[in-house]
Amino acid sequence: MRAGLHTGEFEIGDGKVVGIGVSIGARISALAGAGKVLVSSTVKDLVAGSGLRFEDRGEHVLKGIGEPWRVLALRT
Repeated sequence: MRAGLHTGEFEIGDGKVVGIGVSIGARISALAGAGKVLVSSTVKDLVAGSGLRFEDRGEHVLKGIGEPWRVLALRT
């Protein structure tokens, strides 16, 4: 199992969930290895104070996204 998390705007069109938020989440998920959970810096910022810990994995250029995104791994 692997997971990539991002939060952002989305739309429903033709019975599908689409939008930049969905695209970023999918691209981050594709970076995750087996047994890993990767998140965008947006997710890290939104869970501040939760006690979750993250390890910086650097900035990544995500296919179809115009600017690099900082990606972090959830630490267990």
